[in-house]
Amino acid sequence: MSDRPQQAPLLAIRNLSVSYTTRDRTFDAVRLVSLDLGKGEVVALVGESGSGKTTIARAIMAMLAPQAKITGGSIRYEGQELIGLSPREYDRVRGREIGWIPQDPMVSLNPLHRIGKQVSEPLRIHGLADARDAEQRAVALLDRVGIQHSEARAHQYPHELSGGMRQRALIAGALAAEPQLIIADEPTTALDVTVQKRILDDLEQLRASAGISVLLITHDLAVAAERAHRVVVLRHGEIVEQGTAADVLKNPQHAYTKLLLASAPSMSQGRLRPLASPVKAEQANASPPILVALSVSKSFDVRGPRSVAHRVDAVKDATIELRAGETLGLVGESGSGKSTLSRLLLGLVPPSAGRVLFEGEEIGGFGRGRHRQFRQAIQPVYQNPYASLNPRFSVAEIIGEPLLGFGIGDREERGRRVLELLDQVKLPRTMGERRTSELSGGQRQRVAIARALAPNPKLIVCDEPVSALDVSVQSEILKLLAEFQETQGLGYLFISHDLAVVRQVADRVAVMKDGVIVESGTTAEVFDRPRHDYTKLLIDSIPGRQLEAA
Repeated sequence: MSDRPQQAPLLAIRNLSVSYTTRDRTFDAVRLVSLDLGKGEVVALVGESGSGKTTIARAIMAMLAPQAKITGGSIRYEGQELIGLSPREYDRVRGREIGWIPQDPMVSLNPLHRIGKQVSEPLRIHGLADARDAEQRAVALLDRVGIQHSEARAHQYPHELSGGMRQRALIAGALAAEPQLIIADEPTTALDVTVQKRILDDLEQLRASAGISVLLITHDLAVAAERAHRVVVLRHGEIVEQGTAADVLKNPQHAYTKLLLASAPSMSQGRLRPLASPVKAEQANASPPILVALSVSKSFDVRGPRSVAHRVDAVKDATIELRAGETLGLVGESGSGKSTLSRLLLGLVPPSAGRVLFEGEEIGGFGRGRHRQFRQAIQPVYQNPYASLNPRFSVAEIIGEPLLGFGIGDREERGRRVLELLDQVKLPRTMGERRTSELSGGQRQRVAIARALAPNPKLIVCDEPVSALDVSVQSEILKLLAEFQETQGLGYLFISHDLAVVRQVADRVAVMKDGVIVESGTTAEVFDRPRHDYTKLLIDSIPGRQLEAA
């Protein structure tokens, strides 16, 4: 990105240090961090989980956890010291002068309030709109961030929206009061490439036209390369390298920066698992599929204003096949029907039309015994392991739960199997005694994979399994999945909005738009010779061509 502004800094951080106190120790999460953010400038903070990125952002917003404390340094916004402001004084800054886009929409959105009310909250708090005007502007903001049927969506609750839609709602709320500084903590993690591009383009337009500044926290180095004027690399709470995006990402000096770049997926990278020989590929295609969706459709009624029902066709006439030892990548925008199709395949929701077949039999007609076999053979791995793992269970109990549920082995055998699985996902055996709250995001996802592997499934449905992970952890998880496929012959349905990741892992790709599979074929056919205009748009929207050229 060029044309970096040359003005006095809007935000100036000097020697910021933040510590956390736990039950048994105090540790420094941020140590002597200094950085500037100019008016109309985009600065990207990059680094692995635990590097201090979010702690810095929350310190600026005065939103640190109770166990966190600023132990030194200064944070100035337009010359005003923010550290030490009273809550009332800070309320005049937060939302109006400094907007905040958090990463996790399910935690950040109130489940009891409708989306429109939450988007318009900054307008009402700061007296920028009355109730009627705020409602209308909320609809316009939702439309602005690419949410279709925005008037109906404004009257829905967070649980009724997809993850990507919830994230877009948070972005709409941050833009509502037109602040001068936006702190964006992984703002596009849950978004597909086309919506990501639209949102980032919108932020760039605001930056260029209104001089808005953006502090962008991201693990996506491609986004940082394409959208930031400067990049700041953090490790263990300290800045190890900073400079222009071109200098840092094309000519890194620190070994840690080089590691991050080497781990970042790109469209030019090779496959993690070699393609099968033509003979083996033909044999695999000749083998009967394990799971088939035949012309399946699924519709939902969405309640809009004044409780008027609006029918949404989430999946329309979709047909796919999943085989052992093969990965089918499923890509498309948020709300395109990917997750709904996966839930149909898992038997979690019945189709409105069409059939789902497991080993040639329709799952809707299964008796109890056959349904149990189906559940054991098809296992899920979800995007957010923290939400899908029971926080009251130990890691060993979580991994062993499917063994107990399916009646596999006695207590001693289950204990041995749990230890074997911890070894397979490369976690220390001692971690079995911990709770998930004590684990990093990457460690939790390894636990989720171990749990899915426990009953020896034939297929695993991976719904955005690495999108929330740092690039180095993401690389490790993808290699792990490829290893299991090679050694155990697993089949995967790999759902992702990250086309560079899909290119690395998939044998075949299906592209969904508005509930319809618009294109499918081998990975090379779809990515190198796309036929449908929407597929071409997805590929053209992939960020980070600078990284591939480096």
